Amino acid sequence: MTPELIAVLAVIAVALAFDYTNGFHDAANAIATSVSTRALTPRIALVLAAVGNFVGAHFGAGVAKTVGDGLVTLPTGVASLGVVFAGVLGAIAWNLITWYFGLPSSSSHALFGGLVGATLLATGGVVQWANIGQKVILPMILSPIVGLTLGYLLMLAILWLFRKGQPGKLNRGFRWAQTASAAAMSVGHGMQDAAKTMGIVVLALYTGGFQDDKTHIPGWVFWTSATMLALGTYAGGWRIIRTLGRKIIDLGPPEGFAAETVASAVLYFNALVLKAPISTTHTITSAIMGVGATKRLSAVRWNVAGNIVIAWIITFPAAAAIACLSYLVVRPLF
Repeated sequence: MTPELIAVLAVIAVALAFDYTNGFHDAANAIATSVSTRALTPRIALVLAAVGNFVGAHFGAGVAKTVGDGLVTLPTGVASLGVVFAGVLGAIAWNLITWYFGLPSSSSHALFGGLVGATLLATGGVVQWANIGQKVILPMILSPIVGLTLGYLLMLAILWLFRKGQPGKLNRGFRWAQTASAAAMSVGHGMQDAAKTMGIVVLALYTGGFQDDKTHIPGWVFWTSATMLALGTYAGGWRIIRTLGRKIIDLGPPEGFAAETVASAVLYFNALVLKAPISTTHTITSAIMGVGATKRLSAVRWNVAGNIVIAWIITFPAAAAIACLSYLVVRPLF
């Protein structure tokens, strides 16, 4: 095998490993509320999330193109593959650290931070800061605000529409409704997060000289990325589920339905209309906070929410720092 082929295969392998960690880390976001409200059993929820992620991956081409072509300009030759390899390693490391502590941080921003960190050290690498600001930082700020606001408003509407309903009957109805909202959330997660892995794989293929068009996504890339995300999802992410489902606020079926509906709508709009890579984690967590605030502000455990926000803030620079160290180690190999 040629050095270029070995380098490309190494990048694809680490990208799929990231995809797998993304599955058990971020996919928990899609099912946490349904599991915690007992709308779905854990096993059924995991199967639903895995299938939803697999389906959603096939609609994420716009996001994949943004990730593969819009954030960094890599050096030429095999050296560029070393940058991508180190960047993805940084994202995987941060995913595992935050998973261990049960913090629902963003795999997306870990990946972006890793790519930026490794690119900064690479000779000839250029970070497209304008695109980073427009396509990463701005959505990172706006999506939680939108999620929180819409979650609050939708929950108010639900409370008003069903103000005369019987609690027991309403809870049973919303548990059924959560099957649909959890499925929608899982498809939205697949659109966003599998697409990011596809973008990395296509970037490796293009820079390694194995395809001429850096925006074309081969069919096998869709299937492989979707499958790895689904397998990671089925592996579960119970630490994250406990944080989202119980530690922020005690969710009931109406609250879970409202949070999932808002989060999935935001994910769809960004993936299909704006083609912007946003964080599933930020979106669902902020929606849960907004829903919880309709009870009373003190119902939200703001200390837990504060820890999550701190994890959001440090994810990008932390993953970048780990990627810098990783690049120093792997640079002699590429």
